[in-house]
Parts: sequence; C-alpha cells; structure tokens
Amino acid sequence: QVQLVESGGGSVQAGGSLRLSCVASGVSYSGNYGGNCLGWFRQAPGKEREGVATFWIHGGVPSYADSVKGRFTISLDDSKRTVYLQMNRLKPEDTATYYCATITVSSEAICAVVQGTRGDRMDHWGKGTLVTISS
Repeated sequence: QVQLVESGGGSVQAGGSLRLSCVASGVSYSGNYGGNCLGWFRQAPGKEREGVATFWIHGGVPSYADSVKGRFTISLDDSKRTVYLQMNRLKPEDTATYYCATITVSSEAICAVVQGTRGDRMDHWGKGTLVTISS
C-alpha cells in the first residue's frame, strides 16, 4: 500500500510563496506513487474540494485549474518519490487544505480531465496540509 504525506503548508501574506511536498512511500503494484496520474487538490472551508493540478508521470504537459494557472507549478522528483506544488503570488482565496492524490489512468488526456474533477475516484490520498493566506 502506498502512503502519501504532504508538508510545506503554513501561513503567509498575499503575494508570498509556498512550496508543498508530497512524499510517497510503501509498495504498490501501481508503481512508486500508487498511480500514474499525480494530483494536488484543495478544499476551502465551506466549499467543495477542487482539483488544482495534475501531472502524468510518463511525460507531457501538466494541467492546472484556471484559478492557479501562471502561479502554481506541479513537478516531480522521481529520485525522492516526491511531488511538489510551487505556489507563487498567493491570494487569500488560495486558503485551503491541500491534498495530494494519485490514480491510475490510461492516458495523459484522462489525467488532464482528472484535474477538473473533485477527485472522488482517486486511489490514494494524503492527509493534507493547511495553507492560510492573509490579505
């Protein structure tokens, strides 16, 4: 079973930056991450969970929510089994608990579609890390 552990959350002022990390451990028949489509999701208080970014581990272009395009970057360090979410020019509306999750899908196109979902079908989840942005 793969475990995912997020870190890097915290409180910063608007305009600041944070880098979230998600470390994968354990063994899975679905690979080092328990899937080939890696994603970051977030849930703000009183709101539904939303997909922030997804990354197909076999290459290609990551997918981002419109609200974070140009500000957030998802990346992977396979040697460390770690997925990152670099968040720049943070806004108060970015305040949320951020989760990493993985799923096995058949194509990069489907991984991109996953970004636009709430992640209900993801196979593995971390417990989340809280990001608070003050104005």
